Amino acid sequence: MLVEESLPANPTTCSRGIQQHLFSQLQSCNTLKKLFQIHAQIVINGFAQKNYILVKLLSFYVTSGNLTHAIRVFDNIENPSATVWNQMIRGHARSENPRKSVELYNRMVEEEAEPDGFTFSFLLSACARSGLLREGEQVHGRVLANGYCSNVFVQTNLVNLYAMRGGSNGVEYARRVFDEMGERSVVSWNSLLAGYIRCGDVDGARRIFDEMPERNVVSWTTMIAWCAQNGMCKQALSWFGEMRRAHVELDQVALVSALSACAELGDLSLGRWIHWYIEKRMSVGNQPLLVSLNNALIHMYASCGVIDEAYKVFNKMPWKTTVSWTSIIMGFAKQGCGEEALSVFRSMVSSGVNQVRPDEITFIGVLCACSHAGFVDEGRHLFARMNQTWGISPKIEHYGCMVDLLSRAGFLDEAYRLVETMPIKPNDVVWGALLGGCRIHKNAELASHVAQKLVFELDPDQAAGHLVLLSHVYATAKRQQDVITVRQKMVEMGVRKPPGRSWVQINGVVHDFVAGDTDHKHAPLIYEMLGVITRQTQQQGCKMDVIEAFLDFEE
Repeated sequence: MLVEESLPANPTTCSRGIQQHLFSQLQSCNTLKKLFQIHAQIVINGFAQKNYILVKLLSFYVTSGNLTHAIRVFDNIENPSATVWNQMIRGHARSENPRKSVELYNRMVEEEAEPDGFTFSFLLSACARSGLLREGEQVHGRVLANGYCSNVFVQTNLVNLYAMRGGSNGVEYARRVFDEMGERSVVSWNSLLAGYIRCGDVDGARRIFDEMPERNVVSWTTMIAWCAQNGMCKQALSWFGEMRRAHVELDQVALVSALSACAELGDLSLGRWIHWYIEKRMSVGNQPLLVSLNNALIHMYASCGVIDEAYKVFNKMPWKTTVSWTSIIMGFAKQGCGEEALSVFRSMVSSGVNQVRPDEITFIGVLCACSHAGFVDEGRHLFARMNQTWGISPKIEHYGCMVDLLSRAGFLDEAYRLVETMPIKPNDVVWGALLGGCRIHKNAELASHVAQKLVFELDPDQAAGHLVLLSHVYATAKRQQDVITVRQKMVEMGVRKPPGRSWVQINGVVHDFVAGDTDHKHAPLIYEMLGVITRQTQQQGCKMDVIEAFLDFEE
């Protein structure tokens, strides 16, 4: 439907009718094309100064993300009303430069337009987003002076402003405003909840969550995301389960957090269910899937060892970011599929799609892939190209990958020279990679030299695993006295290697195993099965390193 066709024939005699018609058209407008047509008619009919029509026009432009068009309209208004100013302050508050809202507010006051509750709400939101605490506090003073201290929207944005400040002081101020509120919305509760989470007060956050009279998807997602991001993955999935049982409709942000926890725990069963949910409930709707949700699916499948499923998700993605490409490269690398990882990397740099560029993490993935696949020349070439072609300066992680690559392949002298000449002080990971190569290639002399550096440069907890590795090298070289010396050194330093851990999911339950554990309720059955597996491997011709097995057990 074209707007022009439905306008009165003689607009000069029907000014009021045309205004009402255009206003009605704006209310029902649902596309930018129609909006542009209505905008043209507003100008043609001489209504470019009619504030009540322009408010609706600006609202549509702001809501649809067309702030540039809104600015052009606003700049031509001779005497904007407070509601017009509000739309522009709102638009800038949502933009990449929220500070502009403060500038507009100052202009608004200078031109003697009267701010209202919406003005202060949008302005406080802008201050919170851009970290303008001092300006936000000044707005708080204006709120008190102008009598808007009981406005629930203004108060909610004040809670959010102080909660975004972080730290105990910020939460204390946020709580003070919150306690003064006569009326609270679920958004008010969520703002305070986020403040406690941001300052790391989990107990306080839990109390707020338990006290909430109403919870929405944001409330649940806040708790799930914090747990997932701070290594409390079992708790994150526990919250996710409670969210499902509460019949709260899952949103994409909650699913991203849950998938992240699934990846860390190896919970493939729940990860598959989430994938099914996405395909059945979300893919059929009008809302496009977040790229981060597909990235999380790739990460989950790759971490659970189902790299084929991860690759299927990757191939189906209509839009891929650098994170998407990097996630599948890292997935292939971790599964030892070096050729596949490098093939994806070559496609990434040659396609030019969406102007994606490899970043620091991408190169960690490809160098790791080269290490596991033994592609020494390819690794050297990529390491050199990082800076020469892509302008990425190698960091400690990249040097660690290169040392690991060279050490695994037997180029121990080259690896040692790289460690000695790298512009960054080597850490325990770099020295550990070199020491690991010494173990593989039975180079006890270099291992001894490396270990001396480790003992002097690292604290006892960091040095423990490397000293155990050194004892393995000596044991393999039949240098028993050196093994004893290393063990005595560990006793003197008071260090002990942390036991190895692993887990497996059976019938939806994740079982945790610790090396040498005798307290597990099924310990006798576990060790019996371990004995069966050991005998089967021996029968099939696999030789077990008795010395290393003894040393591992002793640890």
